Amino acid sequence: MDYINYILFALIIWFMIQRFMPIKGVENITTQDLKTMLKDKNKQFIDVRTSGEFSSYHIPGFNNIPLHQLSKRTNELSKEKEVVVICQSGMRSQKASKVLVKSGFQVKNVKGGVSAWR
Repeated sequence: MDYINYILFALIIWFMIQRFMPIKGVENITTQDLKTMLKDKNKQFIDVRTSGEFSSYHIPGFNNIPLHQLSKRTNELSKEKEVVVICQSGMRSQKASKVLVKSGFQVKNVKGGVSAWR
């Protein structure tokens, strides 16, 4: 019975580490970094919050592709341009970054999200 507890504990620790580790191939940037990038025509800016969150407040220049739709809508993005991803706090954009990297995109994730921007 002790072995099962150790295995369960190890799995929980592994899950927590995986959840908060940076994603390989994704650069995390600050909102200050984002301010200097916003006029760059060689980047695509994607907000992965819900459409309701996006319509209540968004950063000009960002397009809305909610996280739950992203994997089906990657064809709307160009692999020739880097993708900058944001959400409310940084958690959903981290998940979105993982989806995009697996699909062959170059990705930057905004740390702290829109909350840090305000």
